[in-house]
Amino acid sequence: MDRIAVLDFGSQYAHLICRRIRSLSVRADLVRHDIDPAKLGGVKGIILSGGPSSVHEDGSPHPHDGIFSANVPVLGICYGHQLVVDKFGGEVLNANREYGSSALQIDEPKGLLGGIGTSVRAWMSHGDEASKVPGGFEVIAHTSTSRAAAIADPDRRVYGVQFHPEVAHTERGNDILGNFVLKICGARADWTMESFVEDKVAELSEIGGNVLCGASGGIDSTVTAALLHRAIGPRLRCVFVDNGLLRHGEPDGVRSLYEELGIDLETVDASERFLGRLSGVADPEKKRRIVGGEFIAVFGEAAASGTRCTHLAQGTLYPDVIESGSTGGPAAVIKSHHNVGGLPKELGLELVEPLRELYKDEVREVARILGIPESIIARHPFPGPGLSVRIMGAVTPEKLAMARDASRIVEDELRNAGLYDSVWQAYAGVGNDRAVGVVGDMRVHGHVVVIRIVESIDAMTADWSRIPHNVLEAMSNRITNEVDNVALVTYAVSSKPPATIELE
Repeated sequence: MDRIAVLDFGSQYAHLICRRIRSLSVRADLVRHDIDPAKLGGVKGIILSGGPSSVHEDGSPHPHDGIFSANVPVLGICYGHQLVVDKFGGEVLNANREYGSSALQIDEPKGLLGGIGTSVRAWMSHGDEASKVPGGFEVIAHTSTSRAAAIADPDRRVYGVQFHPEVAHTERGNDILGNFVLKICGARADWTMESFVEDKVAELSEIGGNVLCGASGGIDSTVTAALLHRAIGPRLRCVFVDNGLLRHGEPDGVRSLYEELGIDLETVDASERFLGRLSGVADPEKKRRIVGGEFIAVFGEAAASGTRCTHLAQGTLYPDVIESGSTGGPAAVIKSHHNVGGLPKELGLELVEPLRELYKDEVREVARILGIPESIIARHPFPGPGLSVRIMGAVTPEKLAMARDASRIVEDELRNAGLYDSVWQAYAGVGNDRAVGVVGDMRVHGHVVVIRIVESIDAMTADWSRIPHNVLEAMSNRITNEVDNVALVTYAVSSKPPATIELE
């Protein structure tokens, strides 16, 4: 299967490059910025991502010297473009900053920019620019402030663009990436979810011993369990842990789902244990690590009892890996994910992560191939740490009940309005803030509930949903009437970035 390697120089857009290439049915992997090209395993092309650094800064990230002599096409994007200019003897200066949408004028409508037209809007985000183009390169596009917004050396098959073709704000960005991947690199469009399922089942069938799989009822763990069930059958042990941080009706729903799929399920009620460990803990990262640590401990105990297991399966996704800073690139850690980072050695279990290279929408495609019910496929994502990250500050039984009941109301009203399937995620969170209200002519000093509804494709970026006011009104009325001790309901209108989808 043909692949494209995307070198990670720290841009929060780097993951989007992979996602856009995968939409062309070509596999793309995000790898370390300084990876030895000998370890890339015969990729068809290399892309250098953007990043926050300047090529002139001491300690700024640079690629391995062999990248440009690996005999495959190379495309630099933003910071990657500047690395190309610097590598081949051009000049990069700090001047003419460009942020936002710019009119890109196409000077050479062929090759990388073939079929794009004469002018498109392109998304810029840079402070440095190529002030002198290296020998052998030609300028193929410019903007009013960037003379060399795109350059090309077709003979050496090296290209650079100062803008970001991977973001939705760049018109025809997918076509530009398609020109590079499909035409210049000659990659075959053979990355399909059907081929993924076939290859993954064959790979998983080679596992020796029994596999312990954590079942949450969400699509990620369900697809993980279904793949393993198809691959190793009775050597799979699925364990559902009720940690007390789940959605309304979750335990019963999970048991029914696995019965429908024909997969045996063991249940462990560890709610008191989890809530006891979280008592009084307000720091978001500590909460995430506590939940992750307890999951590992519970599964370790499960593995030590009953049928002996040699492996632990998790539904880790690509965005989890990226946000946790686990690609090996210079990008910052956004938030740790409980299922990223490996296992304690004392467990004696090997980690199995069949979905680690997939995005959420790709997982949904796999789920349909595996025959998982559409009700699970269409269900909104739910975080591994559960309601603990939808509660700001310390987790208490009162706030847990508020978050659980209010979230149920939010989902109910979206379904009533026919909007549930058109948004990515919706819930209600609660914090320590209080507001004065009036209930039955009596003054109350109740909690503030925050409704969060977002639209997304892969959870790496998200925009807040413009929900009709009458639907929001219905949610607010029901929450203040049906959920005890709530005095005020607000609606979150921050996108990701700068916010994240979950509150903590």
